[in-house]
Amino acid sequence: MPASRCYIRGVGLEVEPADLPAAVTEQAQRGDGWVKLVGDWIDRDRGDLAPCWPADALAAAVRAAHAAGARVTVHTFGEEAIPDLLAAGVDCLEHGTGLDAELIGELVDRNVALVPTLINIDNFPGIAAGATRFPAYAEHMRRLHASARDHVRAAYEAGVAIYAGTDAGGSLPHGLIAAEVAALHGAGLSAIDALGAASWRARKWLGRPADLADGAPADLVVYPSDPMADLGVLRSPTRVILRGRVVR
Repeated sequence: MPASRCYIRGVGLEVEPADLPAAVTEQAQRGDGWVKLVGDWIDRDRGDLAPCWPADALAAAVRAAHAAGARVTVHTFGEEAIPDLLAAGVDCLEHGTGLDAELIGELVDRNVALVPTLINIDNFPGIAAGATRFPAYAEHMRRLHASARDHVRAAYEAGVAIYAGTDAGGSLPHGLIAAEVAALHGAGLSAIDALGAASWRARKWLGRPADLADGAPADLVVYPSDPMADLGVLRSPTRVILRGRVVR
C-alpha cells in the first residue's frame, strides 16, 4: 500500500501507485499463485477509511498479476474502494464489509469470491473504541460491524462463492478456523456450505485436490462424529495428518 498510509507495522510492502504493477509482478513470481493488496485503510487526514490506490494503478497491477499466473485478493473494509477493485478484475475480496446489494450482484457477475473473516470483523467495536482521535472512522467501523452478517447472508443467497478465513497472525492467533465456520453458519450459510468453505470447496477453489483418491495429498482431520451434524466438533479434532505425517 502507499507508504504514506501507515499499514500494520512490518506487514507487507509499502510502495507508491506507480510502482505497484512491478511490485505485484515480483510477488507473483515469488509466491504460491496469489498476490494480496490492501484496498483501503484509514486516511488520517480524512479521519476515515479511504481507498489506497487510484483505479489505473489497480487495473495495471491486476493485469500484471494475471500475466504472471497469479490471482489477486484484496483487503477491503469500506464501501468506496470496492467498485474500482471489481472493475480492475480482482479475484477475491477479504472482509468485504462495505458490500451492498448492487456490489454483491457484481461479485456474482464477475465470479469474485468473498472471504468474510467474521471473527476478525468482530474486533471492529474494539478498534472503534480505541480510535477516539478519529470519530468518523470509529462510527464507520461500528456501522460496518453491525451490518456484516446481513451482507454475508445476502451474498450467500445471491450465489457468491464464500470461503472461510480468519485473518490470523495479526490481532487474532492461528487455530480459530472452527470458530469462523460456526460464524458463517450463524450468518446464514448451511452447515454443509460453511464446512465446505473451510475444506473441500476451498481446496478446489485453490486448485488443490479436494477428494480422497490415489495420489492425493494425505491431509486429513479426523473427528469423533460427523461435523455436518454438529459443527461444534470442529473444535476438538482427534487426529490431524499433514502430508502423511501425524501432527496431532
